[in-house]
Amino acid sequence: MEAITEGVNNINIADSIKKNRIQVSNTKKPLFFYVNLAKRYMQQHNEVELSALGMAIATVVTVAEILKNNGLAVEKKIMTSTVDIKDDSRGRPVQKAKIEILLGKTANFDELMAAAAAAAENGENGDNEEQSA
Repeated sequence: MEAITEGVNNINIADSIKKNRIQVSNTKKPLFFYVNLAKRYMQQHNEVELSALGMAIATVVTVAEILKNNGLAVEKKIMTSTVDIKDDSRGRPVQKAKIEILLGKTANFDELMAAAAAAAENGENGDNEEQSA
């Protein structure tokens, strides 16, 4: 387990140049943490890159689909690859699947976010995606 953590930390160091990248884990945070974080990143940078390894790939795809189905994001690019992560218990490198999904704002992103914020201020539930997920 330490080797996997070390491998993930090494990836974080190499990828820290990008300010709009979210590295998703399927164990550390709830799904809608990543959905809301991606919305904030798109407001700041106009696009967001979601990245995950192994079992967290399903979480990334779900986050991307929620954003797309709510009209907030469009897919710009999807990249898949494998990365070698050193596993001390087996004494050899283990290959993990990796996905990176680049999402951009839709034309009406700002309108939808403003409408959701206004609905939240009026005491309504502006997070419609939570009921449909």
